[in-house]
Amino acid sequence: MQHTFKYYWPAILWALFIFIMCTINLGEVSNSPSFFPGFDKLVHCGFFFVLVVMYCYGSVRQQLPASLSYKTIIIFTLVAILYGGIIELLQNYVFTWRTGDWADLFADSVGALMGAFSVSVVIYAINYDKK
Repeated sequence: MQHTFKYYWPAILWALFIFIMCTINLGEVSNSPSFFPGFDKLVHCGFFFVLVVMYCYGSVRQQLPASLSYKTIIIFTLVAILYGGIIELLQNYVFTWRTGDWADLFADSVGALMGAFSVSVVIYAINYDKK
């Protein structure tokens, strides 16, 4: 079991970090003049971009020879989007000091898709270079 998760620990810890950051009570931080409108959406996008890239990296590191199928990338992307949806539902119904927002879920989805696109481009470039 430990061998299965050996290379996924960075992604798992990042997912835990996302969960903590999306569920803690930040008080009036969002009203701070240091942040521009839409900063929250940018953060959501970045969180899920990194999450998908880390999961794909863990999958690549686990396999010998290092490879990653597009099906795996799609599955990781859908899991990340589902994870974002679960967090938004929890914010709406469990963590009452936070609000679930469709725009946050959209930003999560965009970040996950950007991560999947980036990984796909890198895989294509590596395979193209081998030809």
